[in-house]
Amino acid sequence: MDEAGPTPTETTGGESDLLDHWPDYFGFPDPYDNQADAVESAITVGEANGYLAMEGACGTGKTMAALTAAATLLRHGEYENVVVVTPVKQQLQQFVADLRTMNAGLEEPLTGISLVGKRDLCPYGREGVFPEDVGTHSRCEDLREATAGLVESEGSGGDAPVAEAAVGGAGDEEVWWDPQRGSDLARHARPDAPGQRRLEEDALSTAGATSPYRRAQPTAPQSMVEGDDPPTYCAFEADWYARNKASPVDFDVGEGSVVTPADYLPAAVERGTCPHRVMGVLLESADVVIGNYNHLFDPDSRPLLSSILDERTFVIVDEAHRLEERVRDLLSDRVGRDTLKRARNDCGALLSRARESHDHQQQVRDQLASREVPLEAVELARDFYADVLDWLDDRVAAHLDAEVGEDWRVAGPDLLPDHGIEVPLRDPETVERDELTVWAEREGYDGGLWRSLSTVGAAVEDAIDELGLPRTPVSAAVGVLMGRWWEGDHATALREVELEHSPADERHVDRVWEATYTAGLVRFECMPGEALREVFDALGGGVLMSATLEPLDVFGEVAGLDALRAANRPVVERSYELPFPESNRASWIVDAEPFTARNRGDPAENDDPETWTRTRDEYAQVLRALARSHGNVLIAMPNYREAGWAGRYLRATVEKPVLVDESSANEATEELKRDFFAGPGKVLVTSTRGTLTEGVDYDGEKLHCCAVVGVPLVNIGSPRVTAIRRAYADAFGEAHAFEYALTVPAVRRARQAVGRVIRGVDEVGVRVLVGRRYVPGARHSVHRYLSPAERDEFVRMTPDFLGDQLEAFWAERR
Repeated sequence: MDEAGPTPTETTGGESDLLDHWPDYFGFPDPYDNQADAVESAITVGEANGYLAMEGACGTGKTMAALTAAATLLRHGEYENVVVVTPVKQQLQQFVADLRTMNAGLEEPLTGISLVGKRDLCPYGREGVFPEDVGTHSRCEDLREATAGLVESEGSGGDAPVAEAAVGGAGDEEVWWDPQRGSDLARHARPDAPGQRRLEEDALSTAGATSPYRRAQPTAPQSMVEGDDPPTYCAFEADWYARNKASPVDFDVGEGSVVTPADYLPAAVERGTCPHRVMGVLLESADVVIGNYNHLFDPDSRPLLSSILDERTFVIVDEAHRLEERVRDLLSDRVGRDTLKRARNDCGALLSRARESHDHQQQVRDQLASREVPLEAVELARDFYADVLDWLDDRVAAHLDAEVGEDWRVAGPDLLPDHGIEVPLRDPETVERDELTVWAEREGYDGGLWRSLSTVGAAVEDAIDELGLPRTPVSAAVGVLMGRWWEGDHATALREVELEHSPADERHVDRVWEATYTAGLVRFECMPGEALREVFDALGGGVLMSATLEPLDVFGEVAGLDALRAANRPVVERSYELPFPESNRASWIVDAEPFTARNRGDPAENDDPETWTRTRDEYAQVLRALARSHGNVLIAMPNYREAGWAGRYLRATVEKPVLVDESSANEATEELKRDFFAGPGKVLVTSTRGTLTEGVDYDGEKLHCCAVVGVPLVNIGSPRVTAIRRAYADAFGEAHAFEYALTVPAVRRARQAVGRVIRGVDEVGVRVLVGRRYVPGARHSVHRYLSPAERDEFVRMTPDFLGDQLEAFWAERR
């Protein structure tokens, strides 16, 4: 354990009375080494409404330690609930398993629920009942609104609920709906409803459960609507209103009082109520809620948890080394050209209806007036979107002219680069307004117009819906994004035109470049730290943990913890080393020339060793020795292009089967893993920044040696990376900008990769970091960014000794 930082009692002022109670909640007979300290550190800092930043290598038992501390604090009145977030599905499942293990030893189990998105829970969406051109989320929202309108009470709230709810209910909420109308709608959707033919095959089934409703989406009975066009509604939603917004599904449908989608989805379907609503009701009464990063850090997803997030919430953030990158993505915005076009056409469709006749114009004005939006504002928004589209097309064409010359306009898309392109709209090194904003102001589109777009868009969507126009509008969401574009800070967000490489049929596009790219406007968030600080400051306390958080002082700065500390919230740091026998592993740094783009050169197309630089030739020797090592060998190169070179070279020089990973779909990656794990030893070559070096459990005999070649820095010339460096320099000082923004995340990537080797107490393997920059004292050394235990354990050697050392290590263990 790293003893450099203060102990929890030094930070919070005394010994906690709760430290005697946590063994009552611990799910196993005895804790691992360091696990007890982790539990007690979390309890003590949690009592003081602070945060524990914890690095614990694989085998530390971080999941059970964090849950044990949380359960102790919860049951002794310090907190009302626990929220766990992780970006890794496998880790979500581990939290569920550990919570169930803990509950097995408790007389009064903690209730728990794991969350998924609406798309995974909607019965109609899961079974392809919705139109193909409509997304599940937007269709679901439309059906919810339609159902709400149908169940609205004409009087004081309707009759009593038609069913007793197991969990939750309207409570103190003002009941504006009529439960009987909800019951009538649900009954109307059944195959055996009056006037319906009952056919068993007509029933909607999903997740192995059969619902009480027909497969086809129901339309409201004529008796419940006015006019001749009854709306389509959701029977499952109607049933939820019939139950007074309660759930007929309780925690007892899950093992150990912990429910997962595999439990509550089929249970809700069988009972005919909305699975997503069931999830929402259960999470409000759960002791422990387990979700992904979106549920806590995405402004658009957080409302699901808003009712349970406050100063009485204890949070556990897993895989916290990913916080910067993942939250940066969540806070960034993208609006595609096609979406901008749809927003323009939303406004245009409403304006067209208004021009049809005086009566139609009055109808449109009346609908807009309910949101205090004049018809003239819709016309201005339409003109704005049209002008933005023209500006975007001109900007893309001008950039391509500058990149490849104007011949592409005539010769076609074959002359255009076959990769994505970033077009920054300001100098990433300079804090200034972007080109689009400057253009808009010059054209008379000021801040008032930008800020009004969300209100205008929402009014347009309501009017389209009320008037029955055949559109699925997007103007409200686009208006929100455009408002953020105007309002957002220019120092911490970079505005760009993004060209995603997505080839299309030339015959089906209006502009030549659209056969190669999909264009969009991007507001890229450079500094997630402030948003993280706000989230953590609003909660009671918690644990942020990972196997690779070091350097912990850097993590504290970029994750907003230092700002909390400055505001007198306790922050404690802990680092725990790998607990498995050191005799089972070898850990080496191979002192080879730094594998930089300048040193290694560009691999020749014919892979002729005669054309290689001395550095590339040296690394070929290292790769050959690694590939010949015992068992399965994972070699992580700086990028996929270098992985391709390494794979071709090794296939020609070693007898083992050599697999080469590429940037590909998930199905191809899963097939590659299966091939690697099957049969005798193989070599798998990938990029350190790919999906096979992190979050994959190479347990047992799946992996015997992992080597990371070079320091996996991202493209430092990218406009986004440059903007991040500029923002970090402003926040943390010029001297720390490159270190915080690039070097530390790269070394964490390397550490994650070599951490795949040893996953259990009996496992044996070799960890290798290849390149002089890992050597202590070397020029631009990154050695200090390893954990204290790694700095002690990794041994330097030259490339000449690697093959013999590998052979000797495995010979001793045969």
